[in-house]
Amino acid sequence: MSTSTAPSPAGGRHDLRQAPKQELRPDRRRTRRHYDVIGLVTAVLMAFPVYWLVVSSLRPNHEIRSYDQTLWPSSLTLDNFARAVKQENFATAVQSSLIVSVTAVVGGMVIATLAALAIGRFRFLGRKALLMVLILVQVLPPTAMLIPIYAQLNAIGGLDEYWGLIVVYLVSTLPFAIVMIRGFVVNIPVELEESAMVDGCTRIGAFRRVIFPLLAPGLAAASIFALVNAWNEYLFAYILINDNSKYTLNVWLMTFTTERGTDYGALMAASTLIALPVVVFFMIIQKKMAAGLTSGAVKG
Repeated sequence: MSTSTAPSPAGGRHDLRQAPKQELRPDRRRTRRHYDVIGLVTAVLMAFPVYWLVVSSLRPNHEIRSYDQTLWPSSLTLDNFARAVKQENFATAVQSSLIVSVTAVVGGMVIATLAALAIGRFRFLGRKALLMVLILVQVLPPTAMLIPIYAQLNAIGGLDEYWGLIVVYLVSTLPFAIVMIRGFVVNIPVELEESAMVDGCTRIGAFRRVIFPLLAPGLAAASIFALVNAWNEYLFAYILINDNSKYTLNVWLMTFTTERGTDYGALMAASTLIALPVVVFFMIIQKKMAAGLTSGAVKG
């Protein structure tokens, strides 16, 4: 079997087979190994609390309370999960979290998309000031706005109501979502939309057929942020909702602490169950989310 050759610049012939890859210099290999070690240690430190949560949910209660802790339980049990599911108001807490979180995420993405299109596509007075306000408002800590929000909701009858908590979660996620989605809008050429309209599409039709598919990565990234914010939030849910039948899951976790002590096994099991929906949602859209976190910040 013959080997392909080609003339060299000096007039000779040389082999076109792929040349072996150049090895990294010793100093660069050492640097890369250092980065690998740092990354591995960081990953272990971040994963260990999650590991301990899951393992503790599978330990018997007497082993959780023991002073002699081990990385792996001596025996596994599902009794903690059974007690967590049978805890009072578990079903209503799941219902409350789903109603509040899903409504806040869907509503937030719709409003954020429309606002991002307006800021990214149209020129109007105060556009840059509005964008700056959206960025600066994210610096404010939520606790600083707790009393004004409570007073306003109390004045309009929003306490102990799902819609009051939904409005709070929706508004709190809008600044980040608008800024992120706007980064995608400005990176989509206007010519694509104009070409669709020349071919007979209305502006809404051009958005649905051309713009919306290109915004999918940004929407995925913004939606996971909104879901985590609404699903895991505790402070506003605890202050604004006082009805036991409307507690969200994070507030419902308080029921595992009574005058007789804390049922740590059931508490860990319930916390594991609460984390599962966000993990599943993240796994479904992780590819689009990764693209959204990078592509949306290229320009604009």
